[in-house]
Amino acid sequence: MTLPQTPLLTTDCVIFNDQGAVLLIRRKHPPFAGSYALPGGFVEIGETVEAACIREVREETGLYISEPKLVGVYSRPGRDPRGHTVSVAFAVKLTRAADPQAGSDAASASWIVDWQKITPAFDHAEIIADAVALHGA
Repeated sequence: MTLPQTPLLTTDCVIFNDQGAVLLIRRKHPPFAGSYALPGGFVEIGETVEAACIREVREETGLYISEPKLVGVYSRPGRDPRGHTVSVAFAVKLTRAADPQAGSDAASASWIVDWQKITPAFDHAEIIADAVALHGA
């Protein structure tokens, strides 16, 4: 049996601190190189979307998170210029001070207080807005 061609599976994570800032990375590679984005990436074979979220946050920011809460599934075919991807997005609120360190695909990682004034890559503004509506900032 031939398997159907399907979208690639990704995950994104909205992380808030106690001051309402959002943790964003600056993308190191295209597409959107240099743009702000949520930490996230492709789900590996044999990995749950939750585990992928936790791994990607650790790889891109150096932070350890747990118990990500579902924000939603984002599947619009044009959301990624590389091809059709479906992202399962999560949110986490950190209650302790955390100093992110860029790694992996991130040129930098930092807490952005005025995140409403920037235009992040992909559909990440929509994901952040949905996370705020569901879980608060």
